[in-house]
Amino acid sequence: MAYEYITVEQRGRVGIVTFNKPDRLNLFNYDMFGEVRQAIDAWNSDSGVGAVVLTGSGRAFCAGADIRGWDKEIEAGGRQRPREEENWVHFIQRSKPVICAINGLSIGVGLTMTLPCDVRIASEQARLSMRFVRIGVLPELASTRLLLHIVGLTQAMELMLSGRIIQAEEAGRIGLVNRVVPHEQLMEAALEMAAEIAFNPAESLAAIKRLVWENLTETELEEVWKRENREFAAAMQRPAFKEAVKAFLEKREPQFNRA
Repeated sequence: MAYEYITVEQRGRVGIVTFNKPDRLNLFNYDMFGEVRQAIDAWNSDSGVGAVVLTGSGRAFCAGADIRGWDKEIEAGGRQRPREEENWVHFIQRSKPVICAINGLSIGVGLTMTLPCDVRIASEQARLSMRFVRIGVLPELASTRLLLHIVGLTQAMELMLSGRIIQAEEAGRIGLVNRVVPHEQLMEAALEMAAEIAFNPAESLAAIKRLVWENLTETELEEVWKRENREFAAAMQRPAFKEAVKAFLEKREPQFNRA
């Protein structure tokens, strides 16, 4: 399928989505987000893909929202299009694992869209910011909760209240990204991580994500245990568990995703 704002490709069991408006620093708009979701959703239904890498072309991952036309929305008293991006968190919760390869500027929504994703790897050239306060608006995409879980209360408050742009090194130090790599090694590192994840049983990956999100705000530890026990018992009935045991006894790598 032809896309206007992104490119897609598949390498082995890994799908790759690339924001592809480098002349505009891959600024966010609703159509671009719609294309990203459409591409990932197609892979969610494809047993040949186990994980997805999301990255950008040029100097930016995504440099924030495209504010052209906001003056008309101000005059009209608010946004004129549905808040499609509000469903992004739920979409990622249900999706196959998504690894963000942050190649450059990751500003505003260009950062908050990565927070519900499963792994974030940044180029040493990346620059990241919760820039919202500098343009008179507020963080969104559930980032006022997710950011706290990722970097802790005081770091999150500093990032949100100041709106400052931080270097990749600092993002790695505070845990905003999983790791920082040389720029020329970014895609190699992201693809290696994605392939390692995609090797594992798809149903187990989905169950892990389901457990993590269900337990994210659970206050009763007993409920956490109950969910884990339920998922553990279900996993033991699946072919992947039987294959893993058989492979262990036969001293070989398990084959979880045979064609």
